[in-house]
Amino acid sequence: MKANALDRLVTLFSKLPGIGKKSAGRIAYHILESSPVLAETLSRELSGLHQAIIRCGTCGGFTETDPCSVCSDTGRDRSIICVVESAQDMRIIEEAHEFPGVYHVLGGLIAPLDGIGPANLSINKLMDRLHSDHVKELILALNPTVEGDTTALYLQKQLKNLPITVTRLASGMPVGGNIEYIDKLTLLRSLRGRVKI
Repeated sequence: MKANALDRLVTLFSKLPGIGKKSAGRIAYHILESSPVLAETLSRELSGLHQAIIRCGTCGGFTETDPCSVCSDTGRDRSIICVVESAQDMRIIEEAHEFPGVYHVLGGLIAPLDGIGPANLSINKLMDRLHSDHVKELILALNPTVEGDTTALYLQKQLKNLPITVTRLASGMPVGGNIEYIDKLTLLRSLRGRVKI
């Protein structure tokens, strides 16, 4: 049986991260049952996405203007750079409205088994920024995974001769967490990262 337009749409949605076949079906049916204006607007926005959004030439985040709003903000503290894996991570930190500095998007993490090495990331561009700007602190806001730890260790080695403080986001038990349900690695990180009260 040949797939119809609805089946093709469900298949396309299910290719998106975090969306399974059932969620894809719910989204497709919602669009079909909604006003055609929603589908037209969605189609127009998706078709123009790659033309409208570019990478910031400074930090590597997604933007409509180069430099992006963060890099062009004169009120930001350029002495602190927060290094993130992806532009999405940058957006999540920005939504907290707590970080006063600027960002650098690596575009991935070092993952030798996947063939991703330092040359595949924007590490050289980061090093150029560190030499040209007056950076005092580099915050490594990388996920606490094997790849994140590998990338953090690599960056620490590259920066050891520079007069820059290198910090890493704290990791451990979440607020409201229960020790009974915490995995061993998280518990170990919590014990190592304990603070005086």
